[in-house]
Amino acid sequence: MFVNRSRVKGFYQLSINERLELATHGRGLTEEEKSLLSGKQPFPMETADAMVENVIGQFSIPLGVASNFKVNGKDVFIPMATEEPSVIAAASNAARAAYDLGGFHTSTSGTIMRGQVQVLDCIDPFAARSRILENKEEIMNRCNEKDPTLVQLGGGVKDLEVHLVNTRKETIVVIHLLVDTKDAMGANAVNTMAEYVSPLIEKITGGRVVLRIISNLADKRLARARGVFDAQALGGVEIVKNIVSAFEFADADPYRAATHNKGVMNGISSVVLATGNDTRAVEAGAHAYAARSGSYRSLTTWEMNEDGNLVGTIELPMAVGIIGGATKTHPVAKACLKILGITTSDELAGIIAAVGLAENAASLRALSSEGIQAGHMRLHAKNLAVMAGAAHSDIDRVVQQAVEEKDVRYDRILQIVQEIQGEDL
Repeated sequence: MFVNRSRVKGFYQLSINERLELATHGRGLTEEEKSLLSGKQPFPMETADAMVENVIGQFSIPLGVASNFKVNGKDVFIPMATEEPSVIAAASNAARAAYDLGGFHTSTSGTIMRGQVQVLDCIDPFAARSRILENKEEIMNRCNEKDPTLVQLGGGVKDLEVHLVNTRKETIVVIHLLVDTKDAMGANAVNTMAEYVSPLIEKITGGRVVLRIISNLADKRLARARGVFDAQALGGVEIVKNIVSAFEFADADPYRAATHNKGVMNGISSVVLATGNDTRAVEAGAHAYAARSGSYRSLTTWEMNEDGNLVGTIELPMAVGIIGGATKTHPVAKACLKILGITTSDELAGIIAAVGLAENAASLRALSSEGIQAGHMRLHAKNLAVMAGAAHSDIDRVVQQAVEEKDVRYDRILQIVQEIQGEDL
């Protein structure tokens, strides 16, 4: 039963417990962690109360695992937390099309985050810029004094930039602290350094420091993924051509690009959330990066190679960590990191990028063939059956009948549920 491969035929047909055992086998999860994942053991309210303010309860999101993923030669089950039907199935299906052609290959640009210090009321902004650069070493040393642990781990401020930004009222001086946050996302470390060094910057510039905060446009913390998808598994060469055309449409038209990239983020945000990372920070960085040329464009690229197969790449900021924040306080997030079997934030960033690429491939394949609704509504029908009051044992029968009738609407599903319940009277 147990294999060290994510490529498991009929994985979705297994029971919840069977899927749990396959995904966690050999990952060192405790029985308590498995109980938390399965919902047998509730998430402690005391932990919830310590994480956010004014706690009154909890809001659960389904947690699944994407299968068929091979990333940098290593098979991996990928935890995904999402409320949207078809997201996990879509990623798994696209990953299957890439599996035999090598899966996904990833790279990252490092773990540098930007901290911005805004200086107002500079009489001589150009000269102030020069004075800051003249005192660069002192500024960097002052920042690193504030986090000796990070420095001991090889991190800390590595460089700084000075930008002159023209606003409606004045030219402001903005210092960018380039901080290597290592395996943490780094917001707390960067913000603390930015605040700590502000008095020195005011002294050097003669201006007034106001904002001191991290930038979520983490353009020095990029994650990249590449995959080759078998044309026949996608539906043939014509489908591949249609996918490439759909990408070209998204890359040229921001109205299409917004929905195109939303599909990418369906996959990315699900893994970010499952691992206890900041979905809003990653989403903000991704969309800002998509608009870096001055026009909002596709986060992915798609081409057809000489064999007629689909080749996809993705590059985007990926500010995620494996230490600090909810990654260490939320027990389910900790268990998800164990399932992934990673040891660095770079590994996590690459895996997340691969999921985004797979998700986009699946969306474009559906759009380029039968349309997005066919597969999505098939899975959405389960939700509708539950809404209509179907017994758990009847859900599959309800869904099958609605799909065969090609009528996946709530009112029709409600009729089917009532008909089945009438049979049992």
